[in-house]
Amino acid sequence: MACFKSQYADELVATANAMSVPGKGILAADESTGTIGKRFAGISVENIEENRRAYRELLFTTDGFEKHCSGVIMFEETLGQSCRDGTTFVDLLNAKAIIPGIKVDKGVVPLPGNTRGETTTQGLDGLGERCAGYYARGARFAKWRAVLTIGDTLPSRQCLDDNAECLARYAAICQQNGLVPIVEPEILTDGAHGIEKCAEVTERVLTAVFAALMKHKVMLEGMILKPNMVTGGGDGPKATRGEVADATVTALRRTCPAAVPGILFLSGGQSEDDATAHLDLMNKGGSDMKKNPWTLSFSYGRALQTSCLKAWVGAEANVPAAQAALLRVSEANSKASLGQC
Repeated sequence: MACFKSQYADELVATANAMSVPGKGILAADESTGTIGKRFAGISVENIEENRRAYRELLFTTDGFEKHCSGVIMFEETLGQSCRDGTTFVDLLNAKAIIPGIKVDKGVVPLPGNTRGETTTQGLDGLGERCAGYYARGARFAKWRAVLTIGDTLPSRQCLDDNAECLARYAAICQQNGLVPIVEPEILTDGAHGIEKCAEVTERVLTAVFAALMKHKVMLEGMILKPNMVTGGGDGPKATRGEVADATVTALRRTCPAAVPGILFLSGGQSEDDATAHLDLMNKGGSDMKKNPWTLSFSYGRALQTSCLKAWVGAEANVPAAQAALLRVSEANSKASLGQC
């Protein structure tokens, strides 16, 4: 920590610890306009701003959600929106003691010079000024997603190094401007590989990411890691839930420093039931497992919202049922983060 210079150092540590409280997780409600459009298309809801605003209000006003939620990641449009009664979403979340966060990357693009279809994430240009603006508007943490793919020779060294460097530069810029960075290196489940291959790649990716974070003097106590769970490829042999939990914790123990307060998993296209069960087993552990040095919890998008969206289908009359669905899944994951399912 001594190498880190920022007026926000104490605040960053306090925020990261608050985001990592056992029994709570983060709602990823940061879908871009295009991505939320795909979700809405599945329930025949028009992708217009008012519908996006109404849906996010449904999520954020769910009574009791704050018992299971420490923070919410928002898209930039959402950060500036308000409830129907005029209360801003930022003020609403703060009143519930839920920390407002913001997605700051600009999406993935083809990696220049790479002929294998790999990607890098854009958004570093002007990021410092944007982060300062987001802090002034009430955000206290940020998220940046890198995307990597498993193949016979993938991820390539070029892709791994580029994405680790971008994540580290993003994290350092966030901390200099008062935002806790969520560092998200997502390894996609595309492919026919087994869980052993995913474990090997996950360890390689996280090792590169933390090396880059240290090079850029990112304060580990003031950040959150948002990794994939270690699973087989979608077209490969299916591992048991116990195998997923064991392989994931093993990979993290080999790569993630104890200084990081919280590891909040992405769901990576898992079903609601699988994402919850895997998290629960990781926190249950066994008599032969040592106590983990970090909080293991969730930062789910689809794995928290799928049932909620299906219950809502854009109808005001369905809001109570949709909120009940969100609360049910959130409570289940809250228990899973304590190993109490």
